[in-house]
Amino acid sequence: MVEGDLRKLVVLTFLTLDGVMQAPGGPEEDSTGMFKWGGWTAGYWDDALGKVMGDQMGHPYDLLLGRKTYEIFAAYWPHSTDPGAESLNNARKYVASKTLKGLEWKNSTLLGPDIVTEIKKLKQQNGPEIQVHGSSNLIQTLLKHDLVDEFKLKIYPVTLGKGKRLGEPKTGSFALETPTKEEQARRSKLSAERPK
Repeated sequence: MVEGDLRKLVVLTFLTLDGVMQAPGGPEEDSTGMFKWGGWTAGYWDDALGKVMGDQMGHPYDLLLGRKTYEIFAAYWPHSTDPGAESLNNARKYVASKTLKGLEWKNSTLLGPDIVTEIKKLKQQNGPEIQVHGSSNLIQTLLKHDLVDEFKLKIYPVTLGKGKRLGEPKTGSFALETPTKEEQARRSKLSAERPK
């Protein structure tokens, strides 16, 4: 690593068209705020999305997770043989939590109470890309302190009208840009959808 270079911190997340990221995988994931639409990604997973996820996670990475996401992942992935389980289990995991006292999932480290400073230190260290999965509350902190280098968003043709969003009012506004015109042409898609 060249002096001054930082490890890239990348947020991988699932979003609805109206920006909701809460509980994409199931109703029990996060019912905060009486959220009753957990599992909204069901029925949309296909081989193409599996390939995208495989590509995004198919290289060395460390994980940075909030408490809820850590607890969900730690209960599932160590016992799974699903694609991606081995890389998730072997990844170094950094956990942002003010309530957890111990971590049982291998290669897990609890960050200190000053999470922003700890994450800035992680980005200065040698190592692979740092990926954030889920962790909606943590993402708000990362955005507020300008610590996200890239988003890899999977946007679903669903609107919910309620739920935790990628951009919350307390975080303030932010804009996204595509690094180059070539990447923008490759990433931009025109889409025609009809209501179900």
